[in-house]
Amino acid sequence: MTPAPRVILPEVSLWIEGEPVSGAGEEFPLFNPTDGNQLSSYRCATAAQVQASVDSAQRAFPGWQSMEALHRSSLLRAISDAIDEENEYLAQIESLTTGKPIRDSRIEVAKCAEMFTHYSGVPGQIMGQTIPVSRPWFAFTERVPLGVIAIFTPWNAPLFTACWNIAAVLACGNTVVVKPSEYTPVSTLALVRIMEGAGLPRGVVNVVVGDGRESGDALAKGSGVSKVVFIGSVPVGRAVASTAASLGVPSVLELGGKSANIVFGDADLESAARGAVTAVFGNNGQSCTAGSRLLVEESVFSSVIDRVAEFTNRLRVGVPADVATELGPISHKLQWESIRASIDNAVHSGAVVHATREVDPSLPSGGFWIMPTVLGDENPASPIFTTEIFGPVLAVSSFSSETEAVAQANGIGFGLAGAVWSGRTDRAIRVARQLKAGTVWINSYRALSVAVPFGGFGLSGWGRSSGPDAIAEYTQSRAVWMTEDTYPGSFPSSLPDGDSEAGCEGSR
Repeated sequence: MTPAPRVILPEVSLWIEGEPVSGAGEEFPLFNPTDGNQLSSYRCATAAQVQASVDSAQRAFPGWQSMEALHRSSLLRAISDAIDEENEYLAQIESLTTGKPIRDSRIEVAKCAEMFTHYSGVPGQIMGQTIPVSRPWFAFTERVPLGVIAIFTPWNAPLFTACWNIAAVLACGNTVVVKPSEYTPVSTLALVRIMEGAGLPRGVVNVVVGDGRESGDALAKGSGVSKVVFIGSVPVGRAVASTAASLGVPSVLELGGKSANIVFGDADLESAARGAVTAVFGNNGQSCTAGSRLLVEESVFSSVIDRVAEFTNRLRVGVPADVATELGPISHKLQWESIRASIDNAVHSGAVVHATREVDPSLPSGGFWIMPTVLGDENPASPIFTTEIFGPVLAVSSFSSETEAVAQANGIGFGLAGAVWSGRTDRAIRVARQLKAGTVWINSYRALSVAVPFGGFGLSGWGRSSGPDAIAEYTQSRAVWMTEDTYPGSFPSSLPDGDSEAGCEGSR
């Protein structure tokens, strides 16, 4: 085993206006997913403290939104550089607190830096339009930031989702209050400290910690919040969106999935089988885009499943600090118990076990270990096909035609992602265009970029948190009208200091 250096966790607190603030609510323990031992504990934010964080973001908003675009861009680029410099520190924190393999955490931190680099180019690209209207009127629009954005991030990828959303929100001129999952607040706090160390003004990003019952509910109700962004489960997302909507506040929701991975008989079966394993077992199945349903054409079903089972049984399950580990433990105990119950119920109901194995006795006892499992069932209404297990469990079934494959894929309410594997381009595109999903891959899986829109259909949420659509999500259009006789017909005879013709020499 090649372990990563052990990191000492920083103290967990709220972060308001550039300062750590101890919570005044109930105490919440944090546990190590690898051995079940307690890592630390913290006190949750009270409703009053949550409101104080929103107030801080409101005070910072005027200065941040009016900052010159070039200056805002340079700060976002400086944050990217600072994240790169702290890659190992952030990766170690993420692995220790979530159970994510260290090699995956390092990659995710590098992606976080890339996100801020990408969005550093956005402030200067937020533009309005001139619109032809009847004379004597002249009309133009401008896109302006919304204000304070409340962001709820999940426990499966706290750092990645924080960066994905915070970078876009800041680029558009908004300020932020972010609430990470109560199980994984540490990396988000470390991130914000690094951001402010890179020059981000105090109060632009604030952090509240605590459970959903008090801290989360208070943030959804926060006076002064202009939009809510929630990444997490369907029931909680609906509750948060309902609370916000009752106050006239819109939301962006990314709510899980049960993504279908469709393999046709004319596909490269070796690549499709490897892709299916990667699609579902990445991050130990704790991924909203996980390809947790595998639909295989009848003629090649046995061949594909044999390959999938073989690749699944080769996966290296181990402690997160080992660079050879491909799957670590489940992130927290409640999720571990839920996954175990889902597997047990499926097997007791008659599901066929195509791949699984006993927990390696050399792994630390007390850890939240679940071995990657492949289950088969021909009943499309089986819970293993309709329920998001959110763990290392792949449900497989067969189909006999394109029509049946599409019907199975679209037969449940989720619509976050999906994939089509086929050697025929016409078929792949035809089927992909029929899938009710926000992201569809062809002969691949898991490619993501903040340059591309991302979001779900149906139960998987609404809104798009990246790509050009993010600008529309995090700004609003303002129309300005004037008549021809209210704007000057010629330039003034003298220009303000600093704008003289001499000052423009060499600008071309």
